[in-house]
Amino acid sequence: MDALMSRLDALVTNPDLAPLLSLAKGVRNGAVYGAKVRFPHALVMIFLFRSGTIREKTKLVLKATRQHARNLATFAFIYKSAMIVLRSVNPSAVGKEGRYDSFFAGALGGYAVFGRRKTSVTQQIVIYVFARVVLAMAKLSVEPGMHPFSSLITPESRSEIQKNAWPVFASLSWAFVMYLFRWYPETLMSSLRSSMVYIYADSDHWDSFRNLMIHNK
Repeated sequence: MDALMSRLDALVTNPDLAPLLSLAKGVRNGAVYGAKVRFPHALVMIFLFRSGTIREKTKLVLKATRQHARNLATFAFIYKSAMIVLRSVNPSAVGKEGRYDSFFAGALGGYAVFGRRKTSVTQQIVIYVFARVVLAMAKLSVEPGMHPFSSLITPESRSEIQKNAWPVFASLSWAFVMYLFRWYPETLMSSLRSSMVYIYADSDHWDSFRNLMIHNK
């Protein structure tokens, strides 16, 4: 057994195999992370807010977990494969990463995994990523040398913008979502809409103390 493990260790530390082994581990980590993140979330949301038998709810939890794990594993495979290919065809320096390789590899993976088929799971992942991108771009927009207008932003105003960016983002996000829920609820994702109905709409209706404080309906 020790000899076998030594051979395996020697194999996986071979620098010539590093790109392929990185690809394999990326797929593995994507699947594991997807399952870890989705399972508890799906378990809580489905058992609390979905109707049906325990068997039906369990199937939905496992389906959502499997889909999330598969999506992240597939994206990791496509993204890292594309990065390997782009490095190998880099005209300026073969074997080195280009400035925008990650952008094009991400676009390819995003389209293949999340863009071709819209489901509740893929929507949640993309929206989560989009929110993080907006925040990151807002931070970059006030950094020195990021665009032609960077020189117009003084250190004092930059500090003030950075301090107030999150409160503004949070306030506007909730302002828009509550407006949409009030007047155009059908435009919101079903999971978000159902949770908001439970908190904000159902709380307007009761006919006894029991369904005021003990049970929702």
